[in-house]
Amino acid sequence: MGKLRILSGREVCAILTNHGFKTIRQRGSHVAMQKKTHNSTITVIVPDHSEIKRGTLKSIIRQSQVPPSNFEV
Repeated sequence: MGKLRILSGREVCAILTNHGFKTIRQRGSHVAMQKKTHNSTITVIVPDHSEIKRGTLKSIIRQSQVPPSNFEV
């Protein structure tokens, strides 16, 4: 994995949307996004903050199964 960009919650949601995720709900400052696959459903919670911490971003990448190159510099 290369160097991750500093992204906002809205930017992460946009990347996930481009990979088939849909916003299913928002409660406070957290957005729940979901993608249905042929045998399962992937749900990811994205904090709608101005900057997402690197550890949180790594967790979102791992959970979403989106290639990390989409989040790198």
